[in-house]
Amino acid sequence: MSFRLFFIVAICTLGVLGGQAPSSQADEQAPESYQVEFETSAGNFTVEVTRKWAPNGADRFYELVQKEFYKECRFFRVIPGFMVQWGIHSDPGVQKNWRGATIPDDPTVASNQKGFITYATSGPNSRTTQMFINYGDNARLDNQGFAPFGRVIKGMDVVEKINPKHSEDPDQKLMQVQGNAYLKANFPDLDYIKSIKLLK
Repeated sequence: MSFRLFFIVAICTLGVLGGQAPSSQADEQAPESYQVEFETSAGNFTVEVTRKWAPNGADRFYELVQKEFYKECRFFRVIPGFMVQWGIHSDPGVQKNWRGATIPDDPTVASNQKGFITYATSGPNSRTTQMFINYGDNARLDNQGFAPFGRVIKGMDVVEKINPKHSEDPDQKLMQVQGNAYLKANFPDLDYIKSIKLLK
């Protein structure tokens, strides 16, 4: 498939839930390993993060989870055999705050294999809040700046049944300015994140 759209994908978000805009550095350093449980409309799954794979990505994800940034986020790009993507905030006001909060690139240590979680990117040092889980062997992404920072250790069957009906149809520009109001009106059956929490 063409990766042009994939690279565009990362014009995303990271919203300080109120307050000043976030910086390019996470609030604190994450543990060397931690687990995060996603409760979604499709079921639950757990991701284990390994900080040494991608320190900047792991630290930012740790921050976002604690701020509940991903609560109510829709899985808006689902391509069977390739990946499932999310990370544009439900509230466009919050999304606007985080749009420019990019983090520095990490060298690619782990490979984009099935179940590995990775930030979307639109070029060097452009990662913000959008991320995806690989549905298969996507090692071709390894030398393009896509550095995995964790992997699904429980519930991959749930990840694979996230609704793929709308593929890449949702308009990311409209998502940026209208948030979930746009998605609920036009794609009401998208699966979404109900809650997300640190396990350890």
